[in-house]
This record gives sequence, structure tokens and C-alpha cells, in this order.
Amino acid sequence: MSEARRAIFFATVVSLVCCMLITGASTGLKAKQQRNLELDRHKNILKAADIGGEMSEVTPGQIETLFKERVLQVWADEDGELHPTPPPKASKPLPLYLTLKNGDIDAYILPVDSRGLWGRIRGYMAIEADGSTIKGFTVYSHQETPGLGGEIESDWFQKNFVGKKIVGKNGGFASIKIAKGKAMGELDNVVDGISGATLTGKYLSQGLAANLSSYEGISLRFRQNLIKKHVENLKNPVSP
Repeated sequence: MSEARRAIFFATVVSLVCCMLITGASTGLKAKQQRNLELDRHKNILKAADIGGEMSEVTPGQIETLFKERVLQVWADEDGELHPTPPPKASKPLPLYLTLKNGDIDAYILPVDSRGLWGRIRGYMAIEADGSTIKGFTVYSHQETPGLGGEIESDWFQKNFVGKKIVGKNGGFASIKIAKGKAMGELDNVVDGISGATLTGKYLSQGLAANLSSYEGISLRFRQNLIKKHVENLKNPVSP
């Protein structure tokens, strides 16, 4: 075999071995990657609901224990009815998380999926059981510019949402908006924006309005105190 053929054969074998190793590593790590993504989502749900304190100091095992003890995943339909599993008759079942404290509903958490400047912004928003007051907001995935729109993942920005309202003074739905800079005056529905990231704030405001509007049926039921009996049925399902 000539030197040239030997070199080609050697390169081919090395390439095949490398491909096999990369494929094996990717397949072997896929389950672990999915597990880490799920753990990160659970951590953000707990953070949004202010459960567990500083998340950086909580171990993965503690996160899972807290999630199992304090969080109940349910689904809502367009009318705000709660279901233990995705309702088959609903055109778009809405995933929802209820946080429990001493057997009572402490808050409910809805997923956020919004357009951003460079990609999707995903997170969670927790709302008090009054159906009006924001308890917390977190972002777990985005592609915004570091130091500008990327500040949406910072604690200072997310804490701006705590205590704000998704209803107006007349009690009707009003969503929550992000100002272009500092929010002027005492506005219950507006939070401070990020300097230099006007478009990120604009798109996230639009996304939050769309997400909250989709869940307005369930929010209205919370505001009208019509939820408790449904939760009891969800915790103790009764056969039809």
C-alpha cells in the first residue's frame, strides 16, 4: 500500500472512530441534559414563587423535594376550569402550576414564552392567589444581548415585578408593561425598563400581555374566589 493510500486509510479510520465517539457521547448525555433542563425549570418555578430562598444555595435534591412538596401541576382550559391532565376538549390546554402552603393555594404560576430581540424569551410568572398581584418573575432562557437586553435575567430586573398588578384600578385586566427606562410615578402596571434595551422591553411587554391574556380565565376565577373546590377535586380525583 502506498504512503498516500495509507494516509487516506488512517484518516478515514480516525474520522469514523471520532464520529462514533461523538455520537455515543451525545446519546449517552442526552438523558442527563434533559434532566438538567427539567431541574432548571423547577428551580425557576420555585424562585418565581419565592420558595426555598436563594436558589444558588439549594442542592438539586432539595429543589426536587421542594417542588414535590409545594407545587402541583395542573392544566386549565379557555374558561379557566382546572384539570389534573390536559383537557382533551380544550383547543389549547394551558399548563399551570399551583403552589401550596399549609394545604392552601399560595400562588399560581404560568409559563412565559415571548418574542425577544434575537430569539424567544422563556420564563415563569407567579401570581398571588388574589389573581391580581405578581409574586415573582424569572427568565430561564433567552438570546438577548449581554449587558443590555440580557439584563432580563438579572435579579434587579426580575424583582421589579414583585407587587405589581395585572389589573387596572377598575379591576379589569391590564397586563404588565416594561417602561423604556425608569417608570415615572406610582404605576401599578409598569416596571422599570433596561437602559439601551428598548426593543427587548417592548417585545417582552407584548409577550407578557399575550401570555397573561391567555390565562385571564383562570386569573378571573381566582379574583372571584371560585377555585378552592376545583383544587380539592384535583388533589383527590373522583371517577366520573
